[in-house]
Amino acid sequence: MSSPDGTAPPDRPDGTAAGQEQPKIEDLVHDDAGPTPRFEGLAEEHAEHEADQPAEVMTETGPEAAVGTAAATEPEKKMELGPVGHLGDRLFSGFARGSGGLVVLIVAFVGIFLLALAIPALADNKSSFLFSRIWEPGGDEPRFGIAAMFYTTVISSIIAMLIAVPIAIGVALFITYYSPKRLAQPVAYAVDLLAAVPSIIYGLWGILFFAPILLPVINGLSDALGWIPLFEKPPGDNVGVVFTASVVLAIMILPVVTAISREIFAQTPIAHREGALALGATKWEMIRMSVLPYGRSGVVSASMLGLGRALGETVAVLIILSVPNGNDPWNSSIFAGGETFASKIANNAAEFDSPEKTGAYIAAGLVLFVVTFLVNSAARIIVDRSGPGGRRPRRSRRAAAQGASS
Repeated sequence: MSSPDGTAPPDRPDGTAAGQEQPKIEDLVHDDAGPTPRFEGLAEEHAEHEADQPAEVMTETGPEAAVGTAAATEPEKKMELGPVGHLGDRLFSGFARGSGGLVVLIVAFVGIFLLALAIPALADNKSSFLFSRIWEPGGDEPRFGIAAMFYTTVISSIIAMLIAVPIAIGVALFITYYSPKRLAQPVAYAVDLLAAVPSIIYGLWGILFFAPILLPVINGLSDALGWIPLFEKPPGDNVGVVFTASVVLAIMILPVVTAISREIFAQTPIAHREGALALGATKWEMIRMSVLPYGRSGVVSASMLGLGRALGETVAVLIILSVPNGNDPWNSSIFAGGETFASKIANNAAEFDSPEKTGAYIAAGLVLFVVTFLVNSAARIIVDRSGPGGRRPRRSRRAAAQGASS
């Protein structure tokens, strides 16, 4: 059969001509091919096979095997886990709690010990313990006071802090942000080695070598500020004076403050530093706005640790300070001699020959213990308030008024 235009029609996809009739399946089966296969039971067998196999379910993480209907009918089996041991947790928790409690007990024991031995001497004292400058703990009528020792201890420590803390912050910033890496490590090691020098070496170096160097400084300050009692120059050689001891104390606490400040400054988040620089800030502006506020609490902690060492330093101060004569009037100038709590106790240890004298010196040690405890407690409060989130930002009056009006 041909198309109207005389061309043959196209063939079908099965290869037969378009006009040709498709053969039936019965015609394709020969007689010798055997019986025709039957497929009636295959559907049931396939359904049973699918019921036994888990089906695939598409989830967010990929195909997962779902439990089939046959498996769902079976009873669920509980997973049995091995025994979980908590012995290590209990041991570590007990060790941590015991360590913390032990520190508290030691501090409490020291305070109770000092208080128990100081009370009898304080009860027999015939003078004002807090406001008297007389120190005569022996005899039938003992008289002793800590006013002079308290003043010398506090003023020398304050001067040492005023000298050491700014220098320590500058050294820490130099090592962290300004110094090349090849120079930063040697400078850091050299500063840390200052903490390993014994106190007696600092004392001998301070009185024999450093005190003569400070004489021009003492003379200049006394000439310029001598009208102030604090800077008045008393007669004498002015070598073993409070100012010299304060400068040596500043050198002794410098490595402590520097090391802690350096570690805190280095931990400033890089996002804060890079963000400040990306906004156009100079390196100093980045340090002022990002590094110093972040490290404020660490610097306070480091300063308080240094102050604790300055308050309790004994040997170096004992070697440097010249002991004033008991008959001389008391002088409040930093260019005069004096005695701190620690140097007074160490210098008169040979007088511990009676309970009354021993109790007087222990009472002085108790005051030093209380002062150090109060300083550390104040430092803890300052650190908590100056830490991240510890202080709310201040609002100006104009901003507060605008907020109230809105």
